Amino acid sequence: MEKRIAEALLSIGAVFLRPEEPFTWASGIKSPIYCDNRLVLSAPEARTVVEQAIADKVREKFPQAEALMGTSTAGIAHAAIAASILGLPMGYVRGEAKSHGRNNKIEGRCEPGTKVVVIEDLISTGGSCIDVVEALREAGAEVLGVVSIFTYGMQKGLDRLAAANVTNYSLSNLDALVDVAVEQGRIAAEWKERILKFRNNPSDESWIK
Repeated sequence: MEKRIAEALLSIGAVFLRPEEPFTWASGIKSPIYCDNRLVLSAPEARTVVEQAIADKVREKFPQAEALMGTSTAGIAHAAIAASILGLPMGYVRGEAKSHGRNNKIEGRCEPGTKVVVIEDLISTGGSCIDVVEALREAGAEVLGVVSIFTYGMQKGLDRLAAANVTNYSLSNLDALVDVAVEQGRIAAEWKERILKFRNNPSDESWIK
């Protein structure tokens, strides 16, 4: 499944590998990869594959789930589609509480004790995902874990998720993506080790040289 999802993401340009002309992240870090899983929503064939895979992963890992909660904003649509497949309630968590009305941070019904799974599009350092989990826990929900479309597998993210007692299952990851990209001739085989070196230490730009 990891390679199938990687193939789908590469085929629609949701993930770009550009090691010879690195992207610059907002943090200033030079990166050989850029990921925009929102493009999945615009590609019906890939969308079907991804959303069914999310639903299947929830069934497999969290069969007791009573609701799905999307991260704002990228996880909202994926949570909605997967929840429809599963026949489950769905909601989402705002980045900040509304400043009007009921001042909601959690949208959709989420009663204390509800067993929920968070749906995220991308896991990098894990910060935004953990914020969502903590907001749900504060509201009394029982967060079973997270299902995400893609993870870089950065150690910082793994450590932060573990410290927050958050279990994440990603449909695909950087290792699988690089393997597929090499097999398809999208990048030269020599770049595989360099890209993984970036993943293991993003602040070290020696992978570029």
